[in-house]
Amino acid sequence: MTTAIRHAERRISPVFLSLVAVMAVSGWAVWSGQLAASTGFAVFLFIVSGWVVSLCLHEYAHARTALHSGDVSVGTKGYLTLNPLRYTHALLSIVLPVIFVIMGGIGLPGGAVFIERGRIRGRWRHSLISAAGPLTNILFAAVVTAPFWLHALDGVPDPFRYALAFLALLQVTAAILNLLPVPGLDGYGVLEPWLSPGLRRQVEPFAPFGLLAVFGLLWVPEINHVFFQLVDTLLDTLGVTRWDSYWGQEFFRFWQGEPQVPVG
Repeated sequence: MTTAIRHAERRISPVFLSLVAVMAVSGWAVWSGQLAASTGFAVFLFIVSGWVVSLCLHEYAHARTALHSGDVSVGTKGYLTLNPLRYTHALLSIVLPVIFVIMGGIGLPGGAVFIERGRIRGRWRHSLISAAGPLTNILFAAVVTAPFWLHALDGVPDPFRYALAFLALLQVTAAILNLLPVPGLDGYGVLEPWLSPGLRRQVEPFAPFGLLAVFGLLWVPEINHVFFQLVDTLLDTLGVTRWDSYWGQEFFRFWQGEPQVPVG
């Protein structure tokens, strides 16, 4: 009975499999041009489903690392099933990030899985649990940009190329934001175990507002410019040009009409 329960705790959720199916079908539609009259809508579905899949993998990485570090409660909470509906803050982890993608093309990090830190011993383990999420975004970015840095884009339809580029941009922005040493974000979680107890107590009240503060700063034109310069530099290192990510976002915004990409 116990073994059956453990298997159920780790069985991949049909919700997650449905998201993967939507990503696969919409990706095929973008590639094949079967929905030529609405390529933008197919790109939208591909990117949103791909983004939510990456969010699920991000939270799964936190939970799986916590499991191997001593917090067995993540299984009973359903975190190992990749089901986004089991997260403690589905609004912060799924709904708001999708809204921010639609509004501004920013991969907004969220906070979802509740780790029982008291079960975990060792500062390195605490740091690794926090780092696991953003590292997943980095890995996801490396996968979706593989055709670019492997120079394997021959025969890849332009809309699919642009969609991959924009999805990569979201992963890079999420990784950068999440790694900032700001209370409430994973970057601070990496550093927190190494801070003095007194300093941690002083910082703790600000944790719920850390993400809001970062988002507010991104509205400052000078900071926004520096941030996206960094994003573009990292994407360029992966072979993704600003042209690719720009047109990916234009196709994504299907409600504005089909974009007319200049020839040559």
